[in-house]
Amino acid sequence: MTLLTERPVKAGTVLERMKEHEHEQILFCNDPVTGLRAIIAVHDTTLGPALGGTRMWPYANEIEALEDVLRLSRGMTYKSALAGLDLGGGKAVIIGDARTQKTEAMFRRFGRFVDSLNGRYITAEDVGMSVAEMVNIRKETTNVVGLPVSMGGSGDPSPVTAFGVFCGLKAAAKTAYGTDDLRKRKVAVQGAGNVGRNLIGHLLKEGATVYLTDIHDDKLAAIKAEHPAVNLVKPDEVIGLDVDIYSPCALGATVNDRTIPQLKCSVIAGAANNQLADEQVHGKALMEKGILYAPDFLINAGGIINCAWERLGYNRDAALAQTEEIYNTALRIFKRSQEENIPTYLAANQAAEQRVRSVRQAGLSF
Repeated sequence: MTLLTERPVKAGTVLERMKEHEHEQILFCNDPVTGLRAIIAVHDTTLGPALGGTRMWPYANEIEALEDVLRLSRGMTYKSALAGLDLGGGKAVIIGDARTQKTEAMFRRFGRFVDSLNGRYITAEDVGMSVAEMVNIRKETTNVVGLPVSMGGSGDPSPVTAFGVFCGLKAAAKTAYGTDDLRKRKVAVQGAGNVGRNLIGHLLKEGATVYLTDIHDDKLAAIKAEHPAVNLVKPDEVIGLDVDIYSPCALGATVNDRTIPQLKCSVIAGAANNQLADEQVHGKALMEKGILYAPDFLINAGGIINCAWERLGYNRDAALAQTEEIYNTALRIFKRSQEENIPTYLAANQAAEQRVRSVRQAGLSF
């Protein structure tokens, strides 16, 4: 499974791509000494400073990395807006292999690039990153969250992200089946990372039957040892499984022209960012097929909620309580989608855009 093979990379200059979704700023970062090659994208700071994680991935080229960071940063704006946070949207990507190329020097150098934005962008962890990297970034900038509890931080946000996805998944089940009881539901989870692992725990506790796949056998083995009830499947089998809910928790674009005809589920609800290879085309296609899609930026907001509370003075109970509200927000979005006969992604987009627009028009921007 790769990140962008199913997603078309759009043509156009960098400025043209920025204009398409109204990005405010892009910072290209290069340091030959440490091997750092990174891109930081600030999408919108109307509601507050742009907060979004840093992802480390072996992109095939800079064009793929740019496409990913543009989409991800825009998603963060919508995520914060729907979650009711006073934060804007930003994201960073580092081109490299997270398993073999990490060094303290690289992340300290990256921290200096983050610091050069003077608080317009606050970073955190994402795919390929951990609390350890946040500690090294913190040596060069205060604009980082997801720090260890021992440093006054909130630690790994993955458990809170997973809880939010679980809440959103239950709201989707309630809408699709009339009940959020998962005891008779079969759920296919794609991705055995930190969020996927925590989500599986919630699903099994609720009595769901869980199928799991990942491209890394060691991660699958670890989860199987922790949760013997999990059914392991091969990566190329997960899309076509006869299940109630498909939960993509790895990388993006797994819902595309090739996979939609194979889907046998009634609900898509997962943690992965940018699950639709083409938002408009595939959002509409899912609606026409009768599959309820829970927009990723709606239900995976637990992590940024957790990070937002770290900035305020961390209170885990408050972070979990606000994350639990994803259930009710999702129900409202699904209702709006049904009443207006529009895809769920569009209903979520419109709700987020309305909040940003109202603050901007009132002259209250960050």
